[in-house]
Amino acid sequence: MPELPEVETTRRGIAPHIEGKQVSQVIVRQAKLRWPVSPEVSTLLPGLCINHVKRRAKYLLLETDKGTLIIHLGMSGSLRIVQASTTPEKHEHIDIIFSNNTCLRYKDPRRFGSLLWSTDVIENHKLIQHLGPEPLSDAFNIDDFYPKAQLKKTPIKSFIMDGQVVVGVGNIYASEALFQAGIHPKRAANKVSKKRLINLVFAIKKILAQAIQQGGTTLKDFVNSDGNPGYFQQTLNVYGQKEKPCPRCKAPIKQIIIAQRSTFYCTHCQR
Repeated sequence: MPELPEVETTRRGIAPHIEGKQVSQVIVRQAKLRWPVSPEVSTLLPGLCINHVKRRAKYLLLETDKGTLIIHLGMSGSLRIVQASTTPEKHEHIDIIFSNNTCLRYKDPRRFGSLLWSTDVIENHKLIQHLGPEPLSDAFNIDDFYPKAQLKKTPIKSFIMDGQVVVGVGNIYASEALFQAGIHPKRAANKVSKKRLINLVFAIKKILAQAIQQGGTTLKDFVNSDGNPGYFQQTLNVYGQKEKPCPRCKAPIKQIIIAQRSTFYCTHCQR
């Protein structure tokens, strides 16, 4: 599943090609995604200009004067920029065609993504209104984070993956951040000291920022590519490293399951 850095890289990849451009046509070849594609995408979007391409958590927001197109890539979705005349490939379900014949093409083999139209203030949309702070913003800070942690007995890994606590800390980056902060993933959130939570906030910000930076340098653009940045070619310290030596202490990395998700950690460095 694309995590926040992959979605942010997608935003940066498509924005230069569609911001300020007028939509001339929308072609929906398959409307049955996680939720049916909003009919307004085909009826209202043509004729409108994409003013801004923004991101909130893992949602891409294409803003116009009349409403916002909300795109979620689900588990296998991707976007790419092609010429409108390019023959669609398998699983390429939706084309948003612009007046200059540029096409934003949506592909989703598993069809767990979504394209929804909203005329409300986007912060009030039901999918967005309960989301926690962006991890790289000033709103994600220890003064907000610590009181929330004090109320939770759940494992700290599950806590930081809760989108109402902070958005965008997916499974890979949760394991990596906890390693950086030296915190055992099963430790109850309310049993982690404030000092160690400060380190965790810093680790989350650092790891996500690095992933976005690496994605931005790895993926040059989205033109005529598959539109999928994948997981960045970064060095992962613990995730997927079962039984390999810890990069700090050389103890073998262990794998456990927390909330049905594979979790990797060092038994010596994390407590």
